[in-house]
Amino acid sequence: MRRGDRLMVPEAEFRSYYGRPVLKQPVWKVPDVPAYLYLGGLAGASSAMALCADLAGYGRLARSGRLAAAVGATASVGALIHDLGRPARFLNMLRVLKPTSPLSVGSWILAPFSALSSAAVASELTGRLPVLGRAAATTAGVIAPAMTTYTAVLLSDTAVPGWHEAYRELPFLFAGSAVSSAGAIGMLAAPGESGPARRMAVAGAALEFAAAQRMHQRIGLVDEVYRQGRAGAVWRAARALTALGAGAALFAGRNRAAAIASGLSLTAAAAATRYAVFEAGRASVRDPRYTVVPQRERA
Repeated sequence: MRRGDRLMVPEAEFRSYYGRPVLKQPVWKVPDVPAYLYLGGLAGASSAMALCADLAGYGRLARSGRLAAAVGATASVGALIHDLGRPARFLNMLRVLKPTSPLSVGSWILAPFSALSSAAVASELTGRLPVLGRAAATTAGVIAPAMTTYTAVLLSDTAVPGWHEAYRELPFLFAGSAVSSAGAIGMLAAPGESGPARRMAVAGAALEFAAAQRMHQRIGLVDEVYRQGRAGAVWRAARALTALGAGAALFAGRNRAAAIASGLSLTAAAAATRYAVFEAGRASVRDPRYTVVPQRERA
């Protein structure tokens, strides 16, 4: 087409049939799935913290991490089963392992991690089978990174624009949020050994901020769902709480009040981040623009 020529047919504008959504709303429920996302990340990062603390000789911090991992993983399974409606549906997902399905792989991460974390804590609390308990805790710590991030892969592998468009950043966002929340647990539960936990909290917050900033810059139109409505309000609150918690963690070594404020802020921030991501995905499905326009831009 030469300069000065006019299009005989105007460029097509976005539309969908009667303005209806192109995709169906996710059937996952609130608060079950946001809780499942948050608790699973907390459990994985806490287990990794416990393993590292054990190797470094921080006994109380290690015990706090193992307990948080067991409670978080068990509660995460409970939230997932409640969302599914029947325990048999969760067991059905374990009948086969399908490597190409994030849901199948995630189920096979969640189930053994929960069992191992619970076995490790049961051994520690009862004093029975200490060798097996230590082996279970170590194995759970090895699985922990996958436990921390698989839910991000699970979301981004769907067609939901608010999740799929952020597929590169969501695992890092969830990992940073989980690490900061595990650090928060360490600061609250093991004040005498909170140095490594404080460093975890600050490092996790930094990773979370970097991933969020990168996501805002890259995902284009779909970024609107993270800036407006209920999801936007919760997202901004999560960012503010993360900044507050990370800042307080820098002074928490000499001030117990700062440690408590940091721990509570980072815990609330991690839960709010998961809810904001979940709600942003649902909002992106309601408006067909977020489905059609990015596809046309790629084409």
